[in-house]
Amino acid sequence: MTITQTFTYEAKGTVLIVHLPKELDHHNCRNLKYETDLLLAENFVNKVIFDFSQTVFMDSSGIGVLLNRYKQMAASGGKVAIYGAGPQVNRILSMGGILKLVQLFDTKDDALAS
Repeated sequence: MTITQTFTYEAKGTVLIVHLPKELDHHNCRNLKYETDLLLAENFVNKVIFDFSQTVFMDSSGIGVLLNRYKQMAASGGKVAIYGAGPQVNRILSMGGILKLVQLFDTKDDALAS
């Protein structure tokens, strides 16, 4: 049985919320990069929020995508935020230096309000 890892997207005004799957690895990060590139090119977005509430595994590819989005948003004066990261993912985000750049929130509402 194959589990498909899909991303869902939610737009709230100029905010793009990316709901991440259970596993964020090199296989699905290519799709994430491609899909978010399209969404950011076609819409005015000044904040990207990544929802890690369902994610239990992430490798360095996930760090790469987050760094790319951070650089892209910083260059246009935008922001990136994260919410819902569990202990495993939190450790990876911390080791990858992401938490020095991107604000971490407990809930979607907190991330939206920032």
